[in-house]
Amino acid sequence: MPDPLYLTKLSNLPRSPGVYLMKDRSGKIIYIGKAKNLNNRVRHYFQNGQVRDLKTETMISRIHDFDILVTDTEIEAMLLEANLIKQHKPRYNVNLKDDKRFPYVKVTTNEPYPRILIVRRMQKDKAKYFGPFTNAKAMRHTVRCITRLFKIRTCNLTIPHPTGREQKVCLEYRIKRCPGPCENLTSVEDYRKQIDGAMLYLSGRSEVLVNLLNEKMQSLSASMDFEGAAEVRDQIRAIESTRQKQKVAADRNVDRDVVAFARSASDAACVVLQVREGILIGKQQFYLRIEPETSESEIAGTFVKQYYMNAPDLPEEIYISTEIEDGELVSEWLSGRLGKKLKLMIPQRGEKLELVDMAAANAKLVLDELLVQKQGYKQRVPSILLKLQQDLRLDKTPMTLACIDISNLGETDKVASLVYYVNGKPKKSQYRHFKIKTVMGQDDFASVREVVRRYYTRLVEEKRAGPDLLVIDGGKGQLSAALEVIDELNVGVNVIGLAKRLEEIILPYQKESLMIPKSSPALQLLQRLRNEAHRFAIEYHRKLRGKRTVTTELEDIEGIGPTKAQRLLKHFKSVKRVREATIDEICAVPGIGKKDAEKIKSHFASS
Repeated sequence: MPDPLYLTKLSNLPRSPGVYLMKDRSGKIIYIGKAKNLNNRVRHYFQNGQVRDLKTETMISRIHDFDILVTDTEIEAMLLEANLIKQHKPRYNVNLKDDKRFPYVKVTTNEPYPRILIVRRMQKDKAKYFGPFTNAKAMRHTVRCITRLFKIRTCNLTIPHPTGREQKVCLEYRIKRCPGPCENLTSVEDYRKQIDGAMLYLSGRSEVLVNLLNEKMQSLSASMDFEGAAEVRDQIRAIESTRQKQKVAADRNVDRDVVAFARSASDAACVVLQVREGILIGKQQFYLRIEPETSESEIAGTFVKQYYMNAPDLPEEIYISTEIEDGELVSEWLSGRLGKKLKLMIPQRGEKLELVDMAAANAKLVLDELLVQKQGYKQRVPSILLKLQQDLRLDKTPMTLACIDISNLGETDKVASLVYYVNGKPKKSQYRHFKIKTVMGQDDFASVREVVRRYYTRLVEEKRAGPDLLVIDGGKGQLSAALEVIDELNVGVNVIGLAKRLEEIILPYQKESLMIPKSSPALQLLQRLRNEAHRFAIEYHRKLRGKRTVTTELEDIEGIGPTKAQRLLKHFKSVKRVREATIDEICAVPGIGKKDAEKIKSHFASS
């Protein structure tokens, strides 16, 4: 195999800021990153002895070549990185999954009599854009209300007409929804005031708008134009009504965005709540495609850079649910765009934290809807299962879990149990007991093989689906035994081992075990599952041992073997009743003769 092409490039890397594009053997871009110093950053990927996560190790193993783009500053590199990620969508970067174009509201301020339009693309013109809006239906309703409230023309006429031709006013003017600019029935200045009011409303600055309208109403009233004053009064009432319905944080007149995330192993959802002047004016939601090892800070950092790169309206504050990658750099860039200091913060208490929690709850609902559509679930996915999927790097959320435990105290009564969880909760109708039949002595590995083979053979015969995740109580040996049978039967199932000593997660075909923090709810779920399997196995073991003890007491009687002992117990239900029975009652048991009955009575009489 030829040497990777990047080997000849490593010695000539510049020490300036820039962007690097990692490519695989086919030339496809698989990762894009930025660096303050390209020489140091790119070389870091190919140095031995570095501690890296699984995602980075996998990505590096596929690199065959790379390209670089030099920039003047680190901020320029960050913006270029975000643009290139959006364009190329590399596998190992976080990418916005939903690539459709959301609509914007466009105000054509470059016309004498501007219009309010709905468009899908922002253009480099002098128009004012608001959005994007993810709920097109609600956005169209808002535009319709604004055009009626402020009497904005909805026609597409060119005013004034290039040929000077006169144009007749339309029905909109007759029903008082348009001031009739086509017939010069309103001045450019008066019409512009209406447009300014509409833009204030779209920007969420309705308090400023209400103050201006109040001044206008007082002026009209003072000049005895009571009809005009009443019309402005109705506008104020309509705006105030909307403000009361939307108010969520009236203590401060600060524009802010509230950003929160929810994630599974391969998908994430983000919700942005837009709060203007203390009023929640909109919500946007996005899906992101991620790798299981992607950190929350990387998800957040990538999203913020991509989202705010082309946002036409920046807030003064951004509340976010988690630390973001390159937080100081992103804050500096956004402050530069805003023209003043922009606060990027993680709220810890109070009303700000309540807003973040509300955004996080919405993000969880968005992710649930995605998983329902993508994986065919019929119900909401508990967050603990999403966390388990993330920690174990599973392709699918494990909605159903099963755990196998072996119990063999001594040489006899070797048993196993299988417990079953659905949606994170026990489903006892799916619990199973197994009496080990083919294994001599204490051999946990062989016992695991027998139980797994019996369980999955039965599932295949009955054409039933098995659990999404099978947990084997034990270490590498028990897990390997289970994998042998699963590979042999060719059944697709995720399997892990859970070792008791350090609560290690043993992954298939991995040398190193996975250590999940003890406080992780995902690990606690696995522990509950394992403990339930152990309890169920011990319970069955004690039941069998108790039966065996009773049976052995009858077998101590001369002439009474295992078969006759079982018949006696089946008939009398207990040894006590056998002891109390008469000879005739004992003889009534099938297979028990008078001589046997006399021996039984004699045995209990002497004991």
